[in-house]
Amino acid sequence: MNTLDLQEAFEFCPYCGERISVLIENSEEIQQYIEDCEVCCQPITIITQRIDELHFELRFLTQDDIA
Repeated sequence: MNTLDLQEAFEFCPYCGERISVLIENSEEIQQYIEDCEVCCQPITIITQRIDELHFELRFLTQDDIA
């Protein structure tokens, strides 16, 4: 993977409400991974699904959302 395969996206943390950035790998149609919020350090489950070549659906879930 090189940096050209990554797209930056912004969303709000479901815990603290701060706007944070994530990097999405363009070559994957669906991704799911856990990343800590860069502000409050809570674990966020991030789900991305490619809609088309330039657009993604992005969902941030808390641990309670996936339990």
